[in-house]
Amino acid sequence: MKHVLSRIVVWGHEFLAEVVSPGDLVVDLTAGNGQDTLKLFEFVGVAGQVVTFDIQAEALTNTKTLLEANGAKVRANLADDLPLCRQPGVDLVKASHAHFGRYVTFSPRAIIANLGYLPGGDQQIKTHSESTMAALEQSCPQLAVGGRIAVVVYPGHPGGEQEAIAVTEFFTGLPEHVFEVIQLRVSNRLLAPFLFVAEKLI
Repeated sequence: MKHVLSRIVVWGHEFLAEVVSPGDLVVDLTAGNGQDTLKLFEFVGVAGQVVTFDIQAEALTNTKTLLEANGAKVRANLADDLPLCRQPGVDLVKASHAHFGRYVTFSPRAIIANLGYLPGGDQQIKTHSESTMAALEQSCPQLAVGGRIAVVVYPGHPGGEQEAIAVTEFFTGLPEHVFEVIQLRVSNRLLAPFLFVAEKLI
């Protein structure tokens, strides 16, 4: 398959596809318009489970519409629906990814996050360093051995540079005997989105 080199999100999907099988549990930390959630659902199939977080009702509505159009069983979860049960289907959680550990108590095979703001939505509502760090600090230890997390970072929007610095410090600081980390970025475009992928070794 031919790719534009800078289609960072697509590369993230491919790195996750290498370790995910039908029936697995996977997590999308940022629903957006549902494209990452759909890709995860395609990886795990109807026997698998996808848990997706977002704070915006619009994002979850868009995701629900997209996933149901592609044959997924979708559940909308309220604040008291925690922790989530391990069962096939797609769970949409209207909560910050910072609350990952309250909802997900099993070990996901893959985790994805596409930071920034909702495409086509209010650009003032976006991910922030504090909540993103909380999500990563909870989700990486929970990741299954052999599983991977892929995070796309957008340094070009207001506040994005600070978040990019925090995410970079987090991934470069992961212990090398527990995680193997790669970074993929466009070297001659300073503000282009870039990707971190970490695989849990033990």
